[in-house]
Amino acid sequence: MSKEKIARRVARDLRDGDVVNLGIGLPTMVADYVPEGIEITLQSENGILGMGPLAGEGLANKYLINSGGQNVTVLRGASYFDSAFSFAIIRGGHVDMTVLGALQVDEKGNLASHIVPGKMVPGMGGAMDLVTGSKKVVIAMTHTAKDGSPKILKSINLPATAIHAVDEIVTELAVIEVTDDGLVLKEVAEGVSVDEVIAKTEAPLKVADDLKTF
Repeated sequence: MSKEKIARRVARDLRDGDVVNLGIGLPTMVADYVPEGIEITLQSENGILGMGPLAGEGLANKYLINSGGQNVTVLRGASYFDSAFSFAIIRGGHVDMTVLGALQVDEKGNLASHIVPGKMVPGMGGAMDLVTGSKKVVIAMTHTAKDGSPKILKSINLPATAIHAVDEIVTELAVIEVTDDGLVLKEVAEGVSVDEVIAKTEAPLKVADDLKTF
C-alpha cells in the first residue's frame, strides 16, 4: 500500500509531453497512475522509446524487455536503438524526468543507490547517467529502511551514485524538495504529522509555509 501511495504521488509531477525514465522496482509502478489527460513517453535505457505497460500473460515477447529484465509492450510509434544511442539521449539532456529508488539521500541531494552492503549487486547500471543527464530527478522510496533507520540523512555513508543530483524525494510520509539551502518539507501524507516526518528523518527539515497534504 505504501508503494502505491508513493507511485500515485510521483505520477502527479508528470507533465504532458514528458520523456520519462522509470527505474526498476517501485518506480515502474508510476506508469500505472499517469493522470488522465497526460501523455508521456517512457524511455528504457536498454534501447526503447515509447515503452508501454508490462506484458500481460500470453503477450510476452522474450526479446522485448525493459532495463530490469521484465517483459514489456510498446506503444504505436515506439522506436528501438542500441545502448550507445540510448545513453546519448540520456547524456544529451533529452530525458525530462527520472524516477529512481534509493538506499540513501542526503540534505545536499547526494544519492547512494547502487551498492547494498553485504550483497552481490550487478553494478551501477544506468543510474549514474540518468541522474546527471535528466532535467529532474525524483527519488521514490520508503522513508525508512526495514530496520526503521532513516534513509534521508545529513550525509550519505554508502558509496555515492551521484553528487548534488536529486531534486525531490517522495516517500509514503512526505514530499521533500532538495534546495541549495537544505531540505524543504513541502507535503505530508494524510494522517501524518510534521513531527513524525521530522522524527524519522536524520537531516534537518525546513517546513514550507504553504505545507500541503497528499
